[in-house]
Amino acid sequence: MTVKSEIRMSKSEINPNTEGENPKRRRRHLRFPFLHSDFGFWVYPSFLLQRWNDGDEQAYSLSVMTPPLIEPSDFVATVQPLLERQDAAGLLELVRTRWTADQLKAILECDDLDARKVACLALALCGEKCCIPCVAGQLRHPDTVVNQMAEHALWMIWFRCGTEEANKELCRGTRCLNRRDLPCAMKHFTRATELDPTFAEAYNQRAITKYLAERYDESIADCREAIERMPCHFGAWAGMGHCLAHAGRLAEAVECYEKALSINPHLDGIREAITELKRELGR
Repeated sequence: MTVKSEIRMSKSEINPNTEGENPKRRRRHLRFPFLHSDFGFWVYPSFLLQRWNDGDEQAYSLSVMTPPLIEPSDFVATVQPLLERQDAAGLLELVRTRWTADQLKAILECDDLDARKVACLALALCGEKCCIPCVAGQLRHPDTVVNQMAEHALWMIWFRCGTEEANKELCRGTRCLNRRDLPCAMKHFTRATELDPTFAEAYNQRAITKYLAERYDESIADCREAIERMPCHFGAWAGMGHCLAHAGRLAEAVECYEKALSINPHLDGIREAITELKRELGR
């Protein structure tokens, strides 16, 4: 479940420190103009949803091989023109065909902040389940934009961790949830869990649906299913905290919120909720 009902990622601008840099290699400010989704409810740009519905499951795979390392500055320079043109489909094709998951994961460990941010974006588009630990580690990065990009990437990867058919059911369910058609959403999310019982995000999205229907105990059960399959799912931990708080189980809610915060320290809303609940508990 999401930390808040609606969390929007702004159109982020990167302002790299260019002191001492060769002017010919100086980067113009990078923008990520098509990252505007509400995490947890509808996280995909429309062009991704359309390709998914068309059955192009290969559009999201990175080839498996032992690749050379990417030079961070060359990586950013290659991607920058597509960002400036706001060419999301072109960026997807470039990432899918040019780099492997291991190359992108290696970029996450470099000192170049721009390259880290672009790597998070690339993994949001094409990253697979094997990329989750590396991306989750970026949630603790002190740079706010790196954190936001990593959070966005995790939601995107989580949404496609199921089988092809289960992923499609999840997308259909999110459309229903977007319309607040809860019975329709419940049907598709349940179908996704049946098609792929290992699919953590299907349980998490069904937990959101049950939360909105005020079926808190059932939502808690689905949050637990999601966490069992994806322990780093801070959204499911936070969602379980929301349900426990509504049920008056404040101490347990604090524990869940603290777990979510330990995974993603930038969740300011959760930090505020912990302070408020502890005040009510007299701590």
